Amino acid sequence: MKKVISVVGARPNFMKVAPIYHSSNDAKFEHKIVHTGQHYDYNLSDSFFVDLELPKPDFFLGVGSGSHSVQTAKIMMEFEKVLEIEKPDLVIVVGDVNSTIACGLVTVKMGIKLAHIEAGLRSGDRSMPEEINRIATDSISDYYFITEQSALDNLIFSGISEEKIFFVGNTMIDSLVKGLPKAELSSVLEDYQLTRGEFILATLHRPSNVDNKQSLEDFYEVFKSVSKNIKIVFPIHPRTTNKLTEFGLLEKFKSLENLVMIPPAPYIDFLKLMKYSKLVMTDSGGIQEETTYLDVPCLTLRTTTERPITIEIGSNLLINPNKDNIIDALDNSLKNPKKRIQMPLLWDGQAAKRIVKIIENKILS
Repeated sequence: MKKVISVVGARPNFMKVAPIYHSSNDAKFEHKIVHTGQHYDYNLSDSFFVDLELPKPDFFLGVGSGSHSVQTAKIMMEFEKVLEIEKPDLVIVVGDVNSTIACGLVTVKMGIKLAHIEAGLRSGDRSMPEEINRIATDSISDYYFITEQSALDNLIFSGISEEKIFFVGNTMIDSLVKGLPKAELSSVLEDYQLTRGEFILATLHRPSNVDNKQSLEDFYEVFKSVSKNIKIVFPIHPRTTNKLTEFGLLEKFKSLENLVMIPPAPYIDFLKLMKYSKLVMTDSGGIQEETTYLDVPCLTLRTTTERPITIEIGSNLLINPNKDNIIDALDNSLKNPKKRIQMPLLWDGQAAKRIVKIIENKILS
């Protein structure tokens, strides 16, 4: 039997790989999962295996934190050992995190075929480590599974043969569809005394937003201004907590009466928070997609996005992340919330089934 290895390492990876794992239960190939340990906080990693009904990973590399170079190097060294043992016919990497490019490089250097899920996305901002990871991974992959038209255009423009590109939809949406019934059972709203449709959900973790003291002080002013009129729920990423502590701002944020700061939310709880928020403000990539499916207005606190379909259909709005822009945009969106005009093509919860069929019938046949 042919063998496929999927790589997960950070929070978004789990939602993208889980549907493929479930869809491959009756496949004509053996499917194993390698967890690099790039994210090691329980709510950013282990809890996702429970929420997404994933088995214990076949391999856990345990690389932990470090600079981009150190983390990438550790992953490469440990993943090479796995490939030497398993000798798979195909390796699947997803998204744009360090685990993606690290494992991709090892795979191709060992002469093994590489498939990239969520290929072709581009923000055009090379100051983002994720953008470098996307470009580099696409440059070495053999097969490309894409979520939107812009990805196809980007890959064709870069010289990739259309025969290697498969428009399959979005496996993150597969996980969301599967998780929604569970989310309805979550007590997270009651736990934090939240009323449906009467709070903003906020997430911040990108270095451009949280690694600078002035930027964080500006976000304090944003939260202070907006929370006078509506409650803000802020699941705080470990990186953001560390920076707030480093700059002596953590207690200042905690002092805001209508700002509910909570630990990183497990996947199912976070789904419920998204679904019943009035709007979401974020610097995440995947949340732009999830809010699109849920038809919850999203303000993305960045100057670029690698998911332009969310802008085109009206579910997402890019906001240059300075204080006045954000406050104005939040005020406008609360008064006149935008809704999407259509669902992106093939965002129907069936992307993983399409991927598994292509792997069986076209890649491993």
